[in-house]
Amino acid sequence: MDRSTQIRAMASETRLAILRMLAKPGERFAGQWSADPGETGVCMTLIAEALGVSQPTTSRHLDLLRQAGFLTVRRHHKWSYCKRDEAAIADYLTWLAAELGQ
Repeated sequence: MDRSTQIRAMASETRLAILRMLAKPGERFAGQWSADPGETGVCMTLIAEALGVSQPTTSRHLDLLRQAGFLTVRRHHKWSYCKRDEAAIADYLTWLAAELGQ
């Protein structure tokens, strides 16, 4: 994994907010009717609405999180759904702690 991409992904309050929102998708996005947010992920449109930013801006943030390995993006019907990759996030945190001498 490219650690510099992961560091860039974590260096944005907006991207951190996205990861926090997706930590408990069933609670935060319980109103999503098109697919189960816990199983399928959360629709990009709902993430944009929750952030209060445009969809293109949200897409750029989500793409960097995807490149870093922290998110998976899946097409289902006509929508794209995002889900956290818990293993990748845990691996990054373990690596960061080791790098910082913890």
